[in-house]
Amino acid sequence: MPLFTPVSAGGIGKATVTSTTGSPTVNNNARAGKTIYEFNTSGSLTVGTAGNAELLLVGGGGSGGIWSQGAGGGGGGGGVVSVSEAILPSGEVTVTVGAGGAAGNGSNNFNRDGSNGGASAVGRYVALGGAAGSGSGRGFAGGSGGGAGPSGNNVSLSGGSGLLSQGSSGGGVTGNSSSGGGGGASSSGNSGSNNSGGSGGDGIVSNITGTSVTYGGGGGGCGASAGNGGNGGGGAGSNTSTPTSGTNGLGGGGGGGSTNNAGSTGGNGRVIVVIG
Repeated sequence: MPLFTPVSAGGIGKATVTSTTGSPTVNNNARAGKTIYEFNTSGSLTVGTAGNAELLLVGGGGSGGIWSQGAGGGGGGGGVVSVSEAILPSGEVTVTVGAGGAAGNGSNNFNRDGSNGGASAVGRYVALGGAAGSGSGRGFAGGSGGGAGPSGNNVSLSGGSGLLSQGSSGGGVTGNSSSGGGGGASSSGNSGSNNSGGSGGDGIVSNITGTSVTYGGGGGGCGASAGNGGNGGGGAGSNTSTPTSGTNGLGGGGGGGSTNNAGSTGGNGRVIVVIG
């Protein structure tokens, strides 16, 4: 079945675009009869004729948390929203690409939560940013939830929730010096225990550009054994050096860190609009 059906009496046709700002990458060859606009920075579309378009929105990933005693939760992947028949009004339509959450700096005797990623949007369609990884305590909610940080009291804590069905929950934690992985767009982050960091959840695969790409992976948690980042740009945790940042353009969550290392940044999101 075609993505956009022909116009019938009283039906809605295909949108047309007359100009853009923000320097999107424009591809007329990857999908027959389609023009693909990929935004890695914010800008706009000028819509000549109102109508249907296909959208993929990826929020910015959350950054990882840091804790001086050996663990910090992974940042949640950016929320992912796919719309096969979005309605774009005529005139200028604002396109916002969410930034990844900023890293926090470490010092002795600290615990610091990460930062939430920014939301991405095309007009009224919005993908939430991923949640911050926790420095110590329960995970935070976001597009995908952030991983929990250690409690310091050997109690179990839950990861943050994914919101609006745009992503999955972050991993929880049991015990000290352990942390959960950030949630991904398609699967939850793994829990941390026994001085380990949980791996980040995997993102979701989209073929909107004509090529399979995975978006919105969660960041790995930190511990004596650090967690890997989830597929889709999630960064790995680390307790020996700066953890890996989330991948820009994929909305990956940043990995959790410890000791004097900075937490890692989340990856910037992306907006893709297909006309035709």
